[in-house]
Order: sequence, then C-alpha cells, then structure tokens
Amino acid sequence: MASSLVVQTSFLGDTVLTTPLLAQLANRGPVDVVTTPVSAALLANHPAVRAIIAYDKRGADRGLLGLWRLARRLRAAHYDVALLAQGSWRSAALTWLARIPNRIGFASSAGKWLYTKRVPYRDDLHHAARLLMLARPNGREPTPDELRPSLAPGDAERAAVDALLREHDVAADAPLVAVAPGSVWGTKRWPYYPELARELDGTARVVVVGSAADTPLAQAIVAAAPSAIDATGRLSLLASAELIGRCGVLVTNDSAPMHLASAMGTPTVAIFGPTVPEFGFGPLAGRASVVGHEALPCRPCDRHGPQRCPLGHHRCMRELSPSMVAERARTLLLNPDVLA
Repeated sequence: MASSLVVQTSFLGDTVLTTPLLAQLANRGPVDVVTTPVSAALLANHPAVRAIIAYDKRGADRGLLGLWRLARRLRAAHYDVALLAQGSWRSAALTWLARIPNRIGFASSAGKWLYTKRVPYRDDLHHAARLLMLARPNGREPTPDELRPSLAPGDAERAAVDALLREHDVAADAPLVAVAPGSVWGTKRWPYYPELARELDGTARVVVVGSAADTPLAQAIVAAAPSAIDATGRLSLLASAELIGRCGVLVTNDSAPMHLASAMGTPTVAIFGPTVPEFGFGPLAGRASVVGHEALPCRPCDRHGPQRCPLGHHRCMRELSPSMVAERARTLLLNPDVLA
C-alpha cells in the first residue's frame, strides 16, 4: 500500500479542513502529517493518521538547518507521495529534499516548481473540497459527507471537560450554547457577544471558548451574563472541541472554533464581517446559519480580515444586531429539524 505524507503548516482552521483529505488517503495506505506543534496536538488520536510530525518552523526548526534536519528524517521513511496542503516554497523544498518521488500541490502555490503534479486551485469549492482534490486524479468533486471534517478527543479531553462543567455545577442535561468571541484578525471580531449572552440567558447556559488571549472578551461576557462560564485558556484545543461537541449550538466569528464545531457536528451560527463564506471557509456542520451584512458594498474587503476597518466604520459587524444573532441561535438550539 502507498504511504502518504501530508504537509499542512497553515492556520488551525486549515488543519481541521485537511482531515477529510487524511481520511481519504487512509483508505489507500498509511498517512503521516507534517504540521505545526499547535496543530499536532489538535490531530492527536485521529484514526486516519499514523504519525504526526511537528515542524516548529518559527522556533526550534527554523532556518535552513531545521529544514534539512526534518527532510533527512522524512527521507528515511521512504514515502511514496507527498501532498502539499500548504503551498509555500519551504514546504515544497522540504518534500523535494526528502526525495519523495511524487509531490502534489496546487498550481497556484509558490512552491509549484518543485511539484511533480500540479492541481488547479478551485475558487468555486470549499477549501476542504479543494484539499480533497489533491487526491482526486479523476477530478470527481467530493460529496457533502466526504467533506465533513473530523477530530478525535480522547479520555483526557473528556475528563477535562467533565471537570470544568462540574466546577460550574452544570447538570448533565443542561442546554449549553458556546460562544467564540475571539479572532487574531481584529475586524473579524463581532462586538456584541456580551449583549448576545444576556439575550440567551435563561434559554441556555453560555460557555465562552477560546485561548487565554480571549479572556478579557470572556470577562466582559460574564459581566453581562453572570451565569456564563469562562473556559478561555482552560482547555487544550482538542478539549475545546470536546466542549463544543457537547453544546447545542456555537456562535462564532469566522475563526478556528467554527471549524472545530464542523468537526464535532455542532450546529453553528457563523458571523462573517470583512470576509465571506464564498472564499471557501464557511461552516460545514450539518446545521448552520451564516450571518453577514449582505447589502454592504465594501465587503468583502480582505481575504483574512484586516486589523482595522479600511473605511473606519466597521459596519459589516456593528450593524449585525444581537437580537438577530440570538434568534438564529435559538432556532438551531430549539428546533432540531431546522437546517439553517
């Protein structure tokens, strides 16, 4: 059976969206993944992955020496094919130096000259589908079921979430709504999560998820709705996925928690401001509702979302009301037959 190496060293959300590709490749033979140390923890326990190889490209493995050390390690594994889910020159050079005979990546990538096969980058597809097309020599587009991301929280993650919920006296059958107010991109942050938590108070217990950097945002939410639970910085990424999986709905910006929810099958209200789902990064949960200012002529303004609104008004987020987002969340929470 052919052995595959997938190189994915982009953002966390990209790593989650690579899991359908990993699942498909696992049907053909063993699959190893080169990824960042943070994403390596996220992929722990995944049934499609034989080995996770952490590449600390900005730390211990930075520079040409780090690249060469890792390439030499990969060369010893004798992979049949490398799939470049992240298309930098560095990733392409890594697989070339590792002497992997078949190197497949997107025709638009910076490292395309070191590939043995170039696949068109399809702007009309979800990014999970684009990544799957790297392994589709017949060009068949994937079905929705094939696109669903997956993660595999284990006993440690379940125990961490159990402890958090016990600490806050959450009953086993209590309805939970997760909110994810953070984003590394400033204009992607919807400003009304405290007001949303206040509106949802009484419908469900609100749980704030995110990193320690999001704790100030969580504190503002708890101040507005004292029954809310601040889980920011308390859980690993995989445990955060487990927590999101126990919630009836997640309300999130266009950021990594949206993709965690897709992997865990949690209904999702996704708030898009400067970006749009048409870029290929919308929610893939079976039940999802996308909120965006459709009539605003200045959106989208950026592929990622700038730190500040280029026009100074940030209307794409400020004009999305808490009551409207709360209604979307209640619909998904209380009406399981509603798809969006």
